[in-house]
Amino acid sequence: MSATAGSVATGRRLRREAWGFAAGSLCFLVGALPPYADAVGAVVVGVTFFVGSLLFTAAAFVQLALSGRRPPRGGTRPADRWDWWSAAVQLVGTVCFNVSTAAALLAAVAEPSRVGAGWRPDAYGSVAFLLSSALALVATRDRGELWDTDARTWHGTWLNMLGSVAFAASAVGAYVVPTTGTYLSAWWSAAGTVVGAVCFLAAALLSRRSVVLQERRRA
Repeated sequence: MSATAGSVATGRRLRREAWGFAAGSLCFLVGALPPYADAVGAVVVGVTFFVGSLLFTAAAFVQLALSGRRPPRGGTRPADRWDWWSAAVQLVGTVCFNVSTAAALLAAVAEPSRVGAGWRPDAYGSVAFLLSSALALVATRDRGELWDTDARTWHGTWLNMLGSVAFAASAVGAYVVPTTGTYLSAWWSAAGTVVGAVCFLAAALLSRRSVVLQERRRA
């Protein structure tokens, strides 16, 4: 495969990655909005979150396995090493969200009127996203040494970090206090998901724009 053909193929994969994260983020954003929940009910909200988590996992798989990244080996540059591990940890986090959204959906089907029914970012997925975002920040310090200089951008990396922090805040807020049976912070439980989804959506759209600009420069 020629260098030009390889660049075109990589660009297509990066576009799919960006659209996957954008569509998944939109699902999480819509699902976390109270008016949407009131209009469609707990089961449909559960489906929305579950579909969003599947889109996240599909995009994370493209990012790790198909985008052009290579597993670390002897001689791998530090930036590429951190970049690969960031993508790998993120994939683990999306799988954690697959499990938690599926569990929330099944709970909603079984008892849709239960108080507090619905999904909130779980601790395992949130920790994985935080770690992935931190590794991405390290990789971006030497962006010029990456396998693709547009694979990571400062604005996208920081937006993903902010989104990960918001998801973590939502997970903490969704902790159910044993003595009261209520959320530690119902406000943060909902707001963290919304803010995180907005950050992830913005990062994905900006990533898509970066890929388009890159392709124009190469044309």
